Amino acid sequence: MPVAFVASSRLPTRFGAFTIHGFEDPDTGKEHIALVMGDVADGAPVLMRVHSECLTGDSFGSLRCDCGPQLEAAMQKVAAAGRGVILYLRQEGRGIGLLNKIRAYHLQDAGADTVEANEQLGFAPDLREYSMCEDMLAHLHVTSVRLMTNNPRKVAALEAHGIDVVERVPLMTGRNPHNEHYLATKQGKMGHMFGKE
Repeated sequence: MPVAFVASSRLPTRFGAFTIHGFEDPDTGKEHIALVMGDVADGAPVLMRVHSECLTGDSFGSLRCDCGPQLEAAMQKVAAAGRGVILYLRQEGRGIGLLNKIRAYHLQDAGADTVEANEQLGFAPDLREYSMCEDMLAHLHVTSVRLMTNNPRKVAALEAHGIDVVERVPLMTGRNPHNEHYLATKQGKMGHMFGKE
């Protein structure tokens, strides 16, 4: 079943005023969000970030990943452009959930990398899926996007769901001594691209 639009509201933030749109996936019960600024239904490619929930990074300021800084940078870039979309998807820990993510952190503390930790717990390295993006963007009348990501697999996944990605926009931020190994693993084992913007 398609993801269903529930409600929208104005959302003033420190980066500017967005409109927040709430969606529910009837198959999983998960709730997803679209943050929108400006007129995104005019047919021109839309600057967009697809961001998977990361409670530790987005809310607690964890330095183990680059998620929080990426979300903030995406909001800043959309605000600077005056137009764009951020899809915030509820798939914590690359799809394994918060408590399993903490279990994976424990294994990483003992020496595993982020891919090995997921595999030791019996999961694939990345269980995220992006089918809901198609329904969310259709509701917003977005037909093509300039995707802020370092992950070429995300570009391919969105294109597989019929989303026209006209450009990949690098999002280089959040590197620190606590996540160097994590970022190296994302680059070496998961194909992330960390060149200059």
